[in-house]
Amino acid sequence: MLDFDLAILFDVETKALNQAVKRNNGRFPADFMFQLSQREYDNL
Repeated sequence: MLDFDLAILFDVETKALNQAVKRNNGRFPADFMFQLSQREYDNL
């Protein structure tokens, strides 16, 4: 599931979701979010 999928699920903008995760890192499990490389993204 990608960040924009989660944003839709939580009814927020993708940018707002990413900011919330960054600002409240301790509230999310360590494996909640990771970033794909450009190559990995291209392969989607």
